[in-house]
Formats: sequence, C-alpha cells, structure tokens
Amino acid sequence: MSQQSSPSSSPAAAPQGTAKSPTYRSILAVPEFRVMFLAQIVATLGNATTQITLSVVVYERTRSPLLSSLTFALGFAPYLFGATFLSAVADRYSSRDVLVVCQVVSCAAVGLMAVPSAPIPVLLLLLLVLGTVAPVFQGARAASLPDLLSGAGYVLGRSLLRLVSQSTQIIGFAAGGVLLIVLTSTQALLLASVGFGVAALMLRFGTRRLPARQGPDRSSVTRSSLSGVRQVFAVPGLRPLLLFTWLPPTLVVAPEALAATYADRLGGGSTATGLLLGAAPAGSVIGEILAGTLLRPGARVRLVLPLGCLMFVPLLFFVFAPGLVPATLLLVVCGLGFTYAMGLDQRVLDATPGELRGRALTITMAGLMIGQGVGFAAAGATAEFLPAHLVVAGAGVLGLAGVVVCGVRLSPHGRTGRFSTGNTDAPAERSPS
Repeated sequence: MSQQSSPSSSPAAAPQGTAKSPTYRSILAVPEFRVMFLAQIVATLGNATTQITLSVVVYERTRSPLLSSLTFALGFAPYLFGATFLSAVADRYSSRDVLVVCQVVSCAAVGLMAVPSAPIPVLLLLLLVLGTVAPVFQGARAASLPDLLSGAGYVLGRSLLRLVSQSTQIIGFAAGGVLLIVLTSTQALLLASVGFGVAALMLRFGTRRLPARQGPDRSSVTRSSLSGVRQVFAVPGLRPLLLFTWLPPTLVVAPEALAATYADRLGGGSTATGLLLGAAPAGSVIGEILAGTLLRPGARVRLVLPLGCLMFVPLLFFVFAPGLVPATLLLVVCGLGFTYAMGLDQRVLDATPGELRGRALTITMAGLMIGQGVGFAAAGATAEFLPAHLVVAGAGVLGLAGVVVCGVRLSPHGRTGRFSTGNTDAPAERSPS
C-alpha cells in the first residue's frame, strides 16, 4: 500500500488513545469526519426532498402512478452505469475533489429541476444524472474514510454514515411532505438544491485535499474503470466478500417489498404497513448502536456469520403467517442481523489494495443498491403466484443457505485466511484463496 493511502499516515486519523478501541464519540471527535457526517445529513435531506417532490410533480402533471413511481426507481437504475464506467474517478483524483464535484453536479441538476414547467422527460433525465454520480460519490467517500480514521475507526465511521442515512432519509421523506404543504414544488426543489450546495461547501472547506490513490494514468476514465472492475474481481479473497455483501440484502428486502400486501392480508391499513416497513430498519439501528458500543473490533468481525444468519432465521417463521404484532417483532430481530455489515466492512477494506480502494468500494456500493432493486422486483413477481408470507419464508430459506455457503469461505479456518481484528495494515486478507 502506498504511503498516501495508508490510514495510519493521515494526521487526521483517530485521536490519540482511541486507535485500539474507537468509540462513536471518538470518531465524531475527528474534525474532518464530523464535517463529512454533517454534510451527509444535509445532502440526504436534500435528496429525500427531491425524490418526494419530483414524485408529486410528475403525478400532478401526468396522473400516472407508473411514472410517479419511476421517479424513485430511476434514482437507482444508473448505479450499474456509474460503477462500471466511472469508478476510476474515485481513485484517479483526490477524494475531496470527487466529493465536491459530485455534490455540485447534484446541486445543479436539482436546481434545473426547479425550472417551472420543465418537461417530464427532462426531469427524469436529470434524475438519471443524480443516480449516475451517486455511486461515484459513495465510493469516493467510503475510500476516503481510512485516510481520516485509523484502524477499526473506519468501521464505526461507516456505521455512523449508515445510521444517519437511514434515519435522515426517513425524516427527510416526512419533512418533504410537510414542506410541500407550505412551499411550492419549485421552492422545495430550490431548497433541496441549496442543501447539496451547502454540503459541497462543507466538504470543500472542512476537509483536506489528499493526493489521489492512483498514479498518473493516460487512459480514459471509462477504460480505466472497466480495467479496474476486472482487477477488483481478480483480487484474492475479495470475490466471496463482495458476494456476502450483496446477497443477504438482495433477499432480506422481501418483507419490505411485500409489506403492503401482507398488511392487506391481515386486514390492516396504512398503519400496519408502516409498522412492517419500519420494523427491520428500527432493529438495524438498535443493533448497529449496540454492536458499535459494546463489541470490540475483533468480536464484530467474528460475528459476521452468526449475524448474517440472524437476518434470515426470523423470516422462516413467516411460513406460519404470523399476525401483525409477532410479524413486526420478527422483523425487528431480523434487522438486528444487519449489523453483520460492520465486521464485513473491515474485511473488505483489509482485502482491498490501496490503489483499488475507490473502485472496489464504488462497485461494492453499486452492487448493494442494484441487488436490493432486483430483490424488490423478484419478491413482487413471485408474490403474483404465491402468498406473501410464503415468499418471505422462501427468501429466508434462500438467504440462510446463501449465508452459510458464503460463510464457508469466510470462516476462521476457511481458505481466505483468518479473520482480521481491525488492523487495516494486516496482510492476511491478501493471501491467495
């Protein structure tokens, strides 16, 4: 790993005395991470406001539920394109520059959406622009964290950003709905655009400009990105880690995808749907906070497999078609298992060469989003032929089997080597599988 990409080489690494056992408080004490954390809140609120406002605008103009729902789907559709053809940007240029430019592009795109009477195709095209820069932004941000947080601090930093994304997005959707009561759609979109602009300014003046991880490269960004995709999948031991990152979220979204259908089967309305939709995210927030507070880095890594199984065991009980209260409790327990991502984040970082870090994490984030989209579609399609509770139980069976298969490669005695304990300089994950 080059000097410039080593987490321990950054003066903004975790504060003295926290390198061995970092806490959420010590992570937030790092000034540059605190800026990134606050910028994430502002940008997420802007993104949620944009999505709900655009959905309302498209429906009001077209009266088409399909086109209105597309405003949500199109936000995820370009992830594959961005990760495949633009991932090299995260390594070729300074992370701060990439983050700022992505936020500026988002600011401009949302600002153009606010133009009164903008044609619907133009609005959807601008939404595609947002979706294209999103994986590049997320990959560059994840790749920059080891430069700010040393050792196992990276995992807690990622955890905090996940927590703020989940909670802020929920608040953002609610706030967006309230804003549309007192503001016009144009004003709401302009406010969201300002949010992206503020986030860009915070990142520009609140973080340092570190050198790019990749040396000079005369090839095009597209060619370098395609080459990087091949290199990422050729890294020894990284492919099973990526599979373990993508597979569980793809299958565990079945209860969320079928929440309205299952609530209707129980004779419940929007309240029942809301309980089912919020149960797993609530469990994940609780689990992540507990794991980040109570577990040491090595324990989080060792618990990757058990926590991965915990996600799917509760889904097996849906074969009995549980009522609203037991179903909600089962999904809360399911959400606790999402904490497996904390240990897996460390393993992915350990297995990734520094010069490929940006591309690898861009691909990781894009695969995660694409997998969830596929999971939503597959669950909905399967529910056309089977009752919703059996689809959820089936997802539990497939997910549990997938976790066990992946766990064979990731066990302490498996072929990919020993579990890391949070030392980002450990070479164990680079050994041939």
